[in-house]
Amino acid sequence: MSSNPSATPDQKVPSSILIIGSGVFGLSTADALCRRPEYADTKIVVVDRLPFPAPDGASIDTSRIVRADYANAAYAALGLEAQKHWRGEWGADNRYHEVGLCLTADAGQSEYVEKSLENVRALEFIEKTPALAEPKPNGKAIESFSSHEELTAVTGTGGASGTMGYINRRSGWADAESSLRWLRKRVMAYKRVGFLSVGVEKLVFDPETGTVAGVELCDGNYLSADLIVLAAGAWSGSLIDLTGRVTATGQVLGYIEVTKQEAEALSQTPVQLNMSSGVFAIPPPHPEKIPQPPSQMGKGTLYLKIARHAWGYTNPTAIPHPEDASAGELTVSLPHTKPDAAKASQPIPKEGEDDLRAFLQAIIPPSSPLADIADRPFAFTRICHYADTPDGDFLIDYHPKYAKSLFIATGGSGHGFKFLPVIGDKIVDCMQGNRPSEFTNKWAWKEAAMDEWSLDGSRSGSRGLILKDELTKSGLEY
Repeated sequence: MSSNPSATPDQKVPSSILIIGSGVFGLSTADALCRRPEYADTKIVVVDRLPFPAPDGASIDTSRIVRADYANAAYAALGLEAQKHWRGEWGADNRYHEVGLCLTADAGQSEYVEKSLENVRALEFIEKTPALAEPKPNGKAIESFSSHEELTAVTGTGGASGTMGYINRRSGWADAESSLRWLRKRVMAYKRVGFLSVGVEKLVFDPETGTVAGVELCDGNYLSADLIVLAAGAWSGSLIDLTGRVTATGQVLGYIEVTKQEAEALSQTPVQLNMSSGVFAIPPPHPEKIPQPPSQMGKGTLYLKIARHAWGYTNPTAIPHPEDASAGELTVSLPHTKPDAAKASQPIPKEGEDDLRAFLQAIIPPSSPLADIADRPFAFTRICHYADTPDGDFLIDYHPKYAKSLFIATGGSGHGFKFLPVIGDKIVDCMQGNRPSEFTNKWAWKEAAMDEWSLDGSRSGSRGLILKDELTKSGLEY
């Protein structure tokens, strides 16, 4: 149930907009605003806690899956819309690699995969997908499989994880950091947006008008704006009470360094994602197809990335109540990162590392020509922090309490990056009261969900894991 505080289409255009966060939602919003003539006279400022690109940001990474493969038809269609852009300028200069996605599941856990297959086949029919640029087996973009052996035959790594699934050769992956660098350069070229690298200490409320008047920065300065856009990802809960609506969860990532010869072989293989375990592998680029502009994460080195899309780890943190100082402290889950470490690396709990290793050994078994990779130590590991919502839907709406002075654009829930080419326009549409009909309820400000969250059916693993506890169990420093 939503309280529906969205703007009406005739809402006055603000004279100034302050965007908190320069990740996927924040930077794409700035881009969309600059392309809309009605905002030609609007002052736009983007503020982020660290100089761009923030090394511990969720989308400052070597790679992210780009897919229309969703069990939910609305997100599947939005993914297809985004893919059209990835195949153009957004994915140019080797930023996007359409190597395919092999989506699998274990016996008795196939519901998400089956629904996803149904949706992408429907989209393929509607779009009349053109023939693939390169010949593929049977000439089919999408093929389904009902056994582990059939999956193994299409992965290209000599093994597979799962007993059923399908391959969609029209999906793939993008270099996340390189893509954001490209978008940042484009936004700067408009010469319309001011960028500040300083943290936001708190929002400043005007009790007389019932609005958010501006922000107090960590350096003591104050910024005001007609409209504040909170797009701080997993850090959003530090600035507004999002209890029961958005929480930060940590997800494990591991990176295996590979040789040029190994990268040449792996670069031709599809992304592999087992929806039962949540673990996936994204291949490196071909050594001669390095994404541009170059990223710091992958600069000079080729990595096979293994990660897990699970319930994740929470990091309970006591903070002063962000909206009411008299209310005392509020405990929220916030990211625990190490931005000063090389590649923002940090140790991961043993239970997570074990899952990554088991998946790696399944897709690259001893019989594989690439077998040496399966037991190779991780070059480094990270924890990526999602801004999770109870149902996996984004939160893109005005805060109902503050007279349309505070707009929330967060809750990426681990699947927001792929929409980078289109989500900024959708966010601005929502600001103007033109939320896409298929997302009318999905992206709205909803009643807080205090019971167990269901997310979108794509998560796996153990619930209730606390990051500090799991690191301690593993003999690792928090």
